Amino acid sequence: MRIPQRTPLVRILAAAAVSGSLLAPSACAFVEGGAKAVREFDDRRGSVAVSRGIDASDGYIPSGSSLSPADDTHSALANLEPALRAAMRSAAADAQADGIRMVVTSGWRSARYQQSLLDDAVWTYADEAEARRWVNTPDRSTHVSGHAVDIGPTDADSWLAQHGGRYGLCQTYANEMWHFELATAPGGTCPAQRADASAG
Repeated sequence: MRIPQRTPLVRILAAAAVSGSLLAPSACAFVEGGAKAVREFDDRRGSVAVSRGIDASDGYIPSGSSLSPADDTHSALANLEPALRAAMRSAAADAQADGIRMVVTSGWRSARYQQSLLDDAVWTYADEAEARRWVNTPDRSTHVSGHAVDIGPTDADSWLAQHGGRYGLCQTYANEMWHFELATAPGGTCPAQRADASAG
């Protein structure tokens, strides 16, 4: 599917917003108005989701919001695979002991929410193949199956990238530092990262 080209700036800034993550302020400091563009894209994504009737029951977490890993009520966490949820909570407690606050920016998603994210990514990137690098189809998404969680902020991502193997948690996509799956036994070695969501 091809639609008129968007500006490269929108493509770059949208990458983190589409996935449910936030860019660190320094990442867009070099572009005048960059942070504002990210906020506007995030707000558009959120208002589009809400206009489609997507809500917390679909795993939707509003733009700029996050959940405590200990949350037992929100469907984004309640519908995660139990072993993943337990590993994430154990990691979050140990990260806290190291002075790192870990939050969840996205977890389980309904198929219709995942499709909404993919539709928005196609609109943003003006190219379905590029959109698929960042957002999987509902039938292939590990968010939809409850086997993936997106973690923030950036220092928590870095901590988990270094220590996640202790809990079996691995960054599975090279282009998404926030996306973690239970991909090895606790204390095991994480598998090689796939380039992006379109790579298997």
